[in-house]
Amino acid sequence: MDASIVIISLPAIFRGIGLDPLAPGNIGYLLWMILGYLLVSAVLVVVLGRLGDMFGRVKIYNIGFLIFACASVALSLDPFRAGAGAMWLILWRVVQAFGGSMLTANSAAILTDAFPARQRGMALGINQITALAGQFLGLLAGGLLAVVDWRAVFWVSVPISITGTIWSYLSLRETSAGRPGRIDWLGNLTFAAGAGILLAGITYGIQPYGGSATGWGNPWVLSGLIGGVVLLLIFCYVETHFAEPMFNLALFKVRAFAAGNLAALLTAIARGGLQFMLIIWLQGIWLPLHGYDYEDTPLWAGIFMLPLTVGFLVAGPISGYLSDRFGARMFSTVGLVVVALSFLGLLALPIDFDYGMFAALLLLNGLGQGMFSAPNTSSIMGSVPSEYRGVASGMRSTFQNSGTALSIGVFFSLMVSGLASSLPRTLSQGLQAHGVPTGAAEQAASLPPVSTLFATFLGNNPIQHLLASNGTLDHVTAAQRAVLTGHTFFPQLVSGPFHHGLTIVFSVAAGMALVSAVASALRGGHQPDPEPEPTPADRPPAPAETPETSQAGPNGTS
Repeated sequence: MDASIVIISLPAIFRGIGLDPLAPGNIGYLLWMILGYLLVSAVLVVVLGRLGDMFGRVKIYNIGFLIFACASVALSLDPFRAGAGAMWLILWRVVQAFGGSMLTANSAAILTDAFPARQRGMALGINQITALAGQFLGLLAGGLLAVVDWRAVFWVSVPISITGTIWSYLSLRETSAGRPGRIDWLGNLTFAAGAGILLAGITYGIQPYGGSATGWGNPWVLSGLIGGVVLLLIFCYVETHFAEPMFNLALFKVRAFAAGNLAALLTAIARGGLQFMLIIWLQGIWLPLHGYDYEDTPLWAGIFMLPLTVGFLVAGPISGYLSDRFGARMFSTVGLVVVALSFLGLLALPIDFDYGMFAALLLLNGLGQGMFSAPNTSSIMGSVPSEYRGVASGMRSTFQNSGTALSIGVFFSLMVSGLASSLPRTLSQGLQAHGVPTGAAEQAASLPPVSTLFATFLGNNPIQHLLASNGTLDHVTAAQRAVLTGHTFFPQLVSGPFHHGLTIVFSVAAGMALVSAVASALRGGHQPDPEPEPTPADRPPAPAETPETSQAGPNGTS
C-alpha cells in the first residue's frame, strides 16, 4: 500500500506543505515523490536478499520492519514547508523504501523455506496477491485519508508497521542457516549505480526538453541511459568473475527461473502502465463527464478500480493452490492470455464507456494477473537451491519493481507522443471557440502535454491550471469561464487525442502480455514429487528440487 498510497494523495500533500507540484521548478519534486520509493526498491532488493542468505533472512526482515516503522513516523511529522518539506518527504520515503526492500527481498524466501513444495504455491500466492492488491488498495486508501488530513496518509502506516515489527520479532524464526561469505562490494556498487542511473534517466525522459514533448534527446538523459547500461554490463562481467557474487547470473541457467523472471518483468511493465493510464482516463475524462468535481476524482478513481483488486484477491490464492498440484505453466500462461484479452477489450471501449463493461474488463484483468502472479512466484522460488532463495527472491523483486518503474517512462512517453501530434491544435481551436484570445490559446496549447497529464493525474482541472496562471480567465465572460472550467469542456476536447494515445498504450501492453505468455509457456512442465517433502526442521542442507522442472542448476548441472 505504501508504494502507491502517496500517488493519489499528492494534491493534498503538496497543498499541505504549500507547494504547487505543477509549477515548472517543482516537477522534480513530483516525480521523485512518485518514483523515489520504486527506484530504491528496484535497486536494493537483490543486495538485501543476498545479505539475507548470508546473515539470516528473518534477521534482515525484522530489521527492515523496524526501519520502515521509524520512517513512517518521520514522514507523518514533516516540520517544513514548500521545497524543504518536499525534500523531507522524499528523503524519508527513500529510507522507508530501504526498510520495505528488506521485507520484500526476504519474505518470499522465508515462506519458501517454511512450506513444503506441495503447499508452497498457496503460501506464496497469498503473499504475492496481497502485495499486488495492496498497490491498488493504496490508491483507494490514499483518496480516503487525504480528505481527512494529508498527514493521515502517513499516519496509517505507523500502527501497522509498529505492530508488524513487534509481531515479526516475536513470531518468526530462522528455518535455514545463513551462509557466511564475503560481500561483493564491486558488484553492489556497479549494480546500484547502473540500475539507479538508468531508471532515473528513463524517469526524466518523460519531461519535455527544448521544443520536444519528451526529454529523450536531452544529453543528460542520454548520458544516464548509456552510462547505466555500461555500468550494468560491467556489473555482469564482475559477477561472472567473483567467487560469491551478489547477483548469481548462473541462476538464469535454470529455465523456470529465467522464463519466470522475464514474464514477471514484462507483466510488471504492462501492469504499471494499466494503473497509471486508468487513473488518467478516470480522473481526466470519465469522472468529470459524469459530474464529479476534479478535486474528488482521485478518491472515486480508486473506488471505480476496485474490480481489478477483487480479481487479484479471488484468482491468486486459488491458482496458487491448484498450481501446487498441476504446475505453474498452465495457470500462469493462461492468465497472461486473459490479461492480453482484457487489454484488447479496454482498447475497444469508447472514451465515455459503460461502467458495467469497464468493470468486467478490469475484473478479467485482475483475474488474469492473479492466475499468473502466484504460480509464477512459486515456480521461480521453487526452481533454485535453498541456499540461493534470498538472492533469488531479491532478483525476482528487482524485475518486478524495475518493471513498474520502467512502465512510467515507457507508457507516459507513448501517451505523450500520441497527444503531442493532435492535442495542441485541438486545444488551441477549442479555447479560441470559447472566447480565449488567440495568443493566450496558442500559449496554453504549446505547453508540454505531460503537464496536462500530470494535472489530470493530480485531480486538477487542466484548463484552469493552464489559463489561471496568466490571468486569461479574468478576460472572458462569466459564462465562458463557467464553460471552460466546467466538468465537460476539457474531457470532450481531449477525448480524441487521448483515445489516440490510449490505443498506442494498450496495444503495446497487450503485446507485452502475449510475449510474457510465450516466456511463461517455455518454463518447463510439471513433475509430481516422488515422495512428500520433509518439514523445515528435517530438511537437509543440500539443494532441493521442486515440482517445477529445473532444466539446470546454478552451475549448469541437471
